[in-house]
Amino acid sequence: MTTIIAGWLCPPGPPQPGWLAIGDDGLIAEVGVDASPHRPDVDLGYTLLAPGLVDLQVNGLDAADLSTAAEEGWRDVGAELLRRGVTAYCPTFVSAPLEQYPAMLERAAAARAAGDHDNPGAALLGVHLEGPFLGLAPGAHPRDAIRTADADALTVLLDHVPDLIRMVTLAPEADPDCHAIRLLAARGVTVALGHSICTYDEALAATDAGASVVTHLFNCTGSMHHREPGLAGAGLDDERLTPTLIADLVHVHFAVLRVALMSKSNVAVVSDTVATSAGDVMSRDGAVCLGDGTFAGATTTLDGALRNLVAIGVPIERAVEVTSTIPTRVLGLTDRGCLEPGRRADVIALDPSTLALRGVWRAGRRVSAG
Repeated sequence: MTTIIAGWLCPPGPPQPGWLAIGDDGLIAEVGVDASPHRPDVDLGYTLLAPGLVDLQVNGLDAADLSTAAEEGWRDVGAELLRRGVTAYCPTFVSAPLEQYPAMLERAAAARAAGDHDNPGAALLGVHLEGPFLGLAPGAHPRDAIRTADADALTVLLDHVPDLIRMVTLAPEADPDCHAIRLLAARGVTVALGHSICTYDEALAATDAGASVVTHLFNCTGSMHHREPGLAGAGLDDERLTPTLIADLVHVHFAVLRVALMSKSNVAVVSDTVATSAGDVMSRDGAVCLGDGTFAGATTTLDGALRNLVAIGVPIERAVEVTSTIPTRVLGLTDRGCLEPGRRADVIALDPSTLALRGVWRAGRRVSAG
């Protein structure tokens, strides 16, 4: 067992001095906020310990687009995410012709298997399909790939690599009878609503059928009017829905971020990072845009998003909750996301003043000194 003491623990909850003990099985064995009964093996001094970050939406990073990346690209993305404090993530594929998905899923499955054996980077929790069953707010998704929901096609994809697809974003108007939503929910897949101009009532009907998330709230979720709140309003109002937000301070104004985080407890922050090497995109003010200015994703990873939240006045314990604890709940996971006994020892150490990373542990093994 390894005992670590630090200036502050944020398990989450208000930071307080404390310690944790990690067992040889890679799980947290004990957590305390008083003096440790064990002789400390690691004294981190003036640092803050928090659970590792969990990102539900990673399309790519730097030069690697996960929809096309080979083994090396997947390995580079996983290693870089872990270096930045992201201990687990969902690789995300945007809309593409249906016949292209099997190969993408096979590459993701190979990357997950390699990670399980070699432990080189952030854990791959499962694939997030963002499309192709989207609506009339496609954003940067290719229009010719968007189509109405097809339960048979979804079944083929779900069965192609079992237990790999963990989350699907679709639009209510692409699935008006909610057949696809019910299928996905019955198969244990988290259903997110997004890229849609659906009405509030349509969003609630989809939620009744099993949807539980709104993908990147305010971005491609239609306008929120005081007489027609739409999907954004449903995401903020209905407690069954967890809205995700991009906190790069470009996609959503900082004041709106603060309002959303104050208005609702169950909010998750995602990065929505994308590769920046494609010839048809350009980076602008931290966001990635198409030639016509349409946002295509972000470049700020989740550690930067956490720092952004604190910089705009969000308490550190709330910033930790929305970048780690709540994302794990979205996927129904109970093995990570908090510093408490029995959870995976996925841990990050932060400088309490700057929130710069000072260390990263994955399953109890220190993998980065920050």
